[in-house]
Amino acid sequence: MNGMKLIALATLASLSLVLAGCSGVADESDTSSSEAELSSAEKTAFHFFKNKGLTSAQAAGIVGNLVQESSVNPNAKEFGGGPGRGIAQWSTGGRWDSDHDDNMVWYASKHGLSRWSLDAQLDFVWYELAGVGGYGLGALKGSSNVTEATVAFEKDFEGCGTCDQSKRIAYAKQVLKAFE
Repeated sequence: MNGMKLIALATLASLSLVLAGCSGVADESDTSSSEAELSSAEKTAFHFFKNKGLTSAQAAGIVGNLVQESSVNPNAKEFGGGPGRGIAQWSTGGRWDSDHDDNMVWYASKHGLSRWSLDAQLDFVWYELAGVGGYGLGALKGSSNVTEATVAFEKDFEGCGTCDQSKRIAYAKQVLKAFE
């Protein structure tokens, strides 16, 4: 994949945050990421989930959702000061910092990691999918194409308010094409 496609994918993801209003970034910590870094994060996430045994379509389905949520930016904070944090926009007062044995802050601390690191957040996504239960790993693994995988992760893991499913699917298809 050439650099222009990576930049275009990252630019589209960043633009979606502004246009969709699903999430965004507020200035609570360093959230500066170049387009190349965001593309790198998308590629890292795709390969992370592939290495966990998911198909390319399933991995892309997850990453397409993460693009919609945060542009795969681990420093992302919900636009307007809302509760969403990190790549999956986990909610403060819940899965970000409060749920018993199921929150990002606890998980990172337990493993000696920064809550704002991409690696910690990817690990936590997998912890929730494979270890906690109820977040749709079975449905995700049962999906046979990128659209099914995207919808399964959106429905069972994200629990988004205004999901804009068509954009999630479009991002997932772009990720699949870019990184497969």
